[in-house]
Amino acid sequence: MRLRIAALLCRHNSFPRGRPLALENPKTGFPDEMRKTIYWYDKRSDTMGTGFFSELFTHVGQWGTHVDPPAHFVKGLRTVDQIDPKEMILPLVVIDVHREAAADPDYTLSLERIKKWEKDHGQIPAGAFVAMRTDWSKRWSGAAKMENKDAKGVAHYPGWSLAGLKYLYEQRKITASGHETTDTDPGTATSKDDYSLETYILSTNHYQIELLMNLDQVPEAGAIAVVSFPKPKNGSGFPARVFAIVP
Repeated sequence: MRLRIAALLCRHNSFPRGRPLALENPKTGFPDEMRKTIYWYDKRSDTMGTGFFSELFTHVGQWGTHVDPPAHFVKGLRTVDQIDPKEMILPLVVIDVHREAAADPDYTLSLERIKKWEKDHGQIPAGAFVAMRTDWSKRWSGAAKMENKDAKGVAHYPGWSLAGLKYLYEQRKITASGHETTDTDPGTATSKDDYSLETYILSTNHYQIELLMNLDQVPEAGAIAVVSFPKPKNGSGFPARVFAIVP
């Protein structure tokens, strides 16, 4: 069987200078990345030495397409380095609700819609990575379009539902989930500092991936997700590189 890498499901530029993509706290956001060349091929007055190219990066763990380990929200649960490699190569399930999200930016993925996916494609396999496709990543040109706030400052972007998540994690026994938006919870909830859905996922000691993209380039069933990221000791999160392998 011939396999092909269908798409990078993460931002090609995970470290965009001056453009933080993760804004989980709508009141404060996250500090900007700092990036500095410390060694250069030739002599320069602003580097530590010469002979090779090396940079210093400073960024928040939740930067660009990133992994949220359980400890991101729940003290005492697993950090990034404690996620087993067995949890990083998984059957990929893509639930395509981009039309629903286009019609209603406050759309939430219901249990009924998940069961419709199963009617069309078969039972969601245990250990799967389930991604919600909304095409929200296509809005990226800055945080404003992603947050989609109204005149009162309330954000409007799609999210999951508790009933749907409980079905996936407790009955179908999936390994992880991901989405294109900045948050698990819909914008109307996060505008009220309600992150109960993300708290639910992470409290089950599972991880999630945020700010996915290119989900329109992979099938709804049959692909394999490869979710990769460094493992800083006791890390609260880190930029991730995610791609799909398609038969």
